[in-house]
Amino acid sequence: MSSPPATSLSRTGAKSPLPPSYSSSRSLDEKSKSIVTRNPISLRLYKVLGTSYDDPATREALETLSELYRAPESAKGKGVDRDAKHEDADFNQLETVESKLPGRLVLTGSGTAARARKSLRRDAELKLTQGSRQFLLAFQEVDKHLDVLQEHVDAMRIRCGEAQVQIQSTNEACRSLLERAGGLRSARSITNLSVNEQQIAVDSFLEHFTLTEEEAEALQSRDIQIDAQFFRTMQKAEKIIADSRVLMSGEDGATKAGVDIIATSSQQLEQGYDKLARWCSLEFRQFVRDTLLEVTPAMGEAIKWLRKKPELLSEVLSILSQTRQSTLLNAFMDALTRGGPNGLPRPIEIHAHDPLRYVGDMLAWVHQSIAGEREFLEWLFSLKGDRRNIGSVRKFEHSEEEEWIRELMDKAFDKLRSPLKMRVRQTVRSQESCIASYKVANLLSFYSLTMRRTVGDEAGLSDTLNEITDEAYNIFFDTIEAQARSLARTLLPDEQDAQPPVALLDHTQVLREIMTVYKSSLLGDESADDLRQGFQSILDLMVDAAVNMCLSVSDARQSQRPGWDNDVFVLNCLTHLLSVIRPFSFTEYKAKELQADIDARADLLITNHFNNILRDTSLAECVSVCAAASSEPVSRIGAMQPQPLALALRVFAGWLSTPDVVHPSRLVPLLDRRLAEHVHRAALGALVDAYEQICTAVRTSENKYEAANTILGAQRPFGSLPALRQILGVEDGRTSK
Repeated sequence: MSSPPATSLSRTGAKSPLPPSYSSSRSLDEKSKSIVTRNPISLRLYKVLGTSYDDPATREALETLSELYRAPESAKGKGVDRDAKHEDADFNQLETVESKLPGRLVLTGSGTAARARKSLRRDAELKLTQGSRQFLLAFQEVDKHLDVLQEHVDAMRIRCGEAQVQIQSTNEACRSLLERAGGLRSARSITNLSVNEQQIAVDSFLEHFTLTEEEAEALQSRDIQIDAQFFRTMQKAEKIIADSRVLMSGEDGATKAGVDIIATSSQQLEQGYDKLARWCSLEFRQFVRDTLLEVTPAMGEAIKWLRKKPELLSEVLSILSQTRQSTLLNAFMDALTRGGPNGLPRPIEIHAHDPLRYVGDMLAWVHQSIAGEREFLEWLFSLKGDRRNIGSVRKFEHSEEEEWIRELMDKAFDKLRSPLKMRVRQTVRSQESCIASYKVANLLSFYSLTMRRTVGDEAGLSDTLNEITDEAYNIFFDTIEAQARSLARTLLPDEQDAQPPVALLDHTQVLREIMTVYKSSLLGDESADDLRQGFQSILDLMVDAAVNMCLSVSDARQSQRPGWDNDVFVLNCLTHLLSVIRPFSFTEYKAKELQADIDARADLLITNHFNNILRDTSLAECVSVCAAASSEPVSRIGAMQPQPLALALRVFAGWLSTPDVVHPSRLVPLLDRRLAEHVHRAALGALVDAYEQICTAVRTSENKYEAANTILGAQRPFGSLPALRQILGVEDGRTSK
């Protein structure tokens, strides 16, 4: 078998038998393995037969071919038979041609399947040709109908042209009539429009340049209240005057109409201003009954309009200032003597026995009234508040409204200054205690600063508070100076020990309370220099007076009682003073001065305490002999001779067993135990140095001591410096102050 039949079979796509089962396919594969290697044609047939046609695309293609080559039915008519005959003839002709081709083997068959294997492409092209032929026949019918439609359209165009010609001829005939009618209509419209425009212009002119009867009545009549309509009328009258200036600027000069309109409107506007001034004066006179005021929108708008008339505004504000003067004065007197409604809050003068509360309540009432008055005037002049924090400095602007507010506030509180000043001055002068005087002066200083930040430095109330504040401080300084003079005359009782006297304790207690008051009055934003300078004069006066008192009474007692421990007494007084002022930061400079004085006196106390120990231990003369420069051997001089030296060392050994080594009785009265311990340790260190000096002198051969070790080793500490240091509790390498 040759390859062409297989190729033809594959190309025509004829239906092949269904593929065998899996077992038969497997056996066929095993048998064909040996054939494939020997026959290429068998390999090709194997591939064809092994192809699967179960996928949807292949099955759809086969069904399409089956529909194409289905046998024609008898009911299809002669046309279909004729086409089939033509197709069979063409197919037979194609078979004849292919059979003549050399080298091809043609499988002859009968029916549709044989023809499909031979002429698949030709049949598809014939099918397409047949469809195209049907489209051409349909388009021919459409073309015939379009020709008929074109004939109808041409006939319609001819009829429309004839109608257009007739319409044009008719328009030409009626044109003159239409033009005449249009001219008459236009003339009538122009006449009506001219009359209407003239009437509208006259009405508009009258409406714009004159006030209605109701508006004129609103500006003149006293029966009509001041409201928003009144201010709109005022604004309209002002606008009429401004617009009438245009009528005055014609080429022929001022027109009579412009002059009359300006005169009439100006008269009406002046009547409105007069009505506003009378209404504001009446309203301000009614403020005498109220301490805290509210500004209505009508009043604020009235003040805005009156600002255009300074003479009327000055008159109105003068009435307001007089009213507020009497109102605030009466309210202040009522707060002093009667109190609030129903007795609450209670009258301020009930607390006249308490100077701090009495003065504080009066100043607090004034400050509260100032805040309310300031708020009222800001609303009156339509100023927005500066929203400053409480106690912060107010930034005063240089504006006309701010000047009015300052002047009104100054006048409102003018009559109140005298009773306030008189009562505060009486309270300050009646104080005998310097603490109460300082508290009142400090309170006045605080409110003076607050008032200056609220109403300004130039206000009369600020001047009054500054004056009474200075007077209060002068009285306070007079009081503490008198206390200092009284302190200087202090006499110690006979039974007075080394402790601070009662007069000093009372004085420092007063100083502590004054410093506490000063600290509580600080605002928190002061610098270190400001803190020190604010209290320096008071601190110097009171501390220096206390120190001078301590020194004077100590010297006086020393002269009366030689055994009086002057150094311990002064140190106790200075230490107590230092403990009082040290907790406050603004007294740091004075605390350093006291500490330096204490250190200097502590050095003197160390020297005196060391000398006392030398006298108690009988080593004073021995040390003086060792310290003196002499060419003679020390063993032959006074207390350093062997027998006196042995007695002195015996006394020294006995002293080492006494409690004075640990707790010296002289330093017990010292208030500062750390200072007492420091003084005693320094004195014991000096004692060790003195003993070392004696031991060195004894052991030196030039001093010619016989049995030096026997002299030193007979008594404690047996000539051993480490043992002495251990007994005294002194470390080696000490440093004295």
